[in-house]
Amino acid sequence: MLASDRVYAVLREEILAGALLPGTVLTEVEQASRLEVSRTPVRGAFTRLLADGLVRSQSPRVLLVSEISPERVVQLYELREALETQAAALAAMRRDEKPFESIRIRLLHAPELLELGEAGIADYFELVDALDRAIDEAAASDYLSVALESCRLHSSRVRRLASHNPERLREAANEHLSVVDAILARDPRLASHATHVHLHRSLTTALSSLQPSAPRPTPPEGILHT
Repeated sequence: MLASDRVYAVLREEILAGALLPGTVLTEVEQASRLEVSRTPVRGAFTRLLADGLVRSQSPRVLLVSEISPERVVQLYELREALETQAAALAAMRRDEKPFESIRIRLLHAPELLELGEAGIADYFELVDALDRAIDEAAASDYLSVALESCRLHSSRVRRLASHNPERLREAANEHLSVVDAILARDPRLASHATHVHLHRSLTTALSSLQPSAPRPTPPEGILHT
């Protein structure tokens, strides 16, 4: 692995995992020293992180980890609404049963996973990722997959807000199960609606986590409302 790729992978994972919190200052000199590389691969990694939208530029050699504001979360979920409901509908029309039958069995055991603490939560999120991959493959749309990949990069930061809310995660597991059942039933409208319901509830949880005691922004009329 090239040094620039390694630096990018480390910084990207640290941002997604929350080890580098929103607003954290990243400088070329500091990161080069910490990761024991020259400044050139750090500069290359910074360019890729900027393209991902995970950081923003404060100066040519200094970046800030992007904030997760309520307004940005709403914008993200507006995009997820458009992309993921369509992907679920296409998956319902084009799916192969086997991957979704396997995921359905695993989802039935999700409540047990969530009783295992952080390790179980990590396994649950891996299951959610497996469902996303299955939907992408079944939808069979390269353009949609590319758009979803970028969207999910930022969604992974937001979803960690709920990682210590076992009740919400159990609800989400049931919502994912509804999506899978609709796909297996070859019902695109039901799959789209089940995805819509899941996104609506996830958005409500995310906004509550960001501003637990303050009024939160609501999606524009007609977006993510059940």
